[in-house]
Amino acid sequence: MMPGKRRIRVMLELLIADKDMGTRRRMANLLIEAGYDVMVTDSATKAIDDVMERKTQVVLLGAELGEFTFVELVPLLKRCNHNLTIILIADDPPLPLIRKVREEGIFYHALRPAEPEDEEEIRQVVKCAVENLARTPDNRNVHNYEKGKYGGDYETLMTVSRH
Repeated sequence: MMPGKRRIRVMLELLIADKDMGTRRRMANLLIEAGYDVMVTDSATKAIDDVMERKTQVVLLGAELGEFTFVELVPLLKRCNHNLTIILIADDPPLPLIRKVREEGIFYHALRPAEPEDEEEIRQVVKCAVENLARTPDNRNVHNYEKGKYGGDYETLMTVSRH
């Protein structure tokens, strides 16, 4: 680093928004162990508030949250913050619904981890999302979020087997 230059560190907060307490707990433990700052909610209102206040830049969104489904929440969350990164965690949704939310701009769709080895996909996709944020002009101050700490790369992410 050049003399007189300081690196600005901005904490990146992940939000896990899912109606299922077991899923929230499992995902939170996984990502906290990986070194991320994690918040959880089962409230659509809380998720929307956090996104509007720009407290969170990455949301891991379950199939349902309160009275809303992911099909309703994705466009709403994207309207609140068009730069928001949404990782959808949902088992076997109908293909037309997945296509619809892809058009709305989800970052990735993953199945709920059923086995401990399935958790690697979640770690990798979150790492990829964080690195992607660090490369965008609006988020340059995220500065790679301790690049390399979370292991893996995009190619590894894309080859992780999904069961």
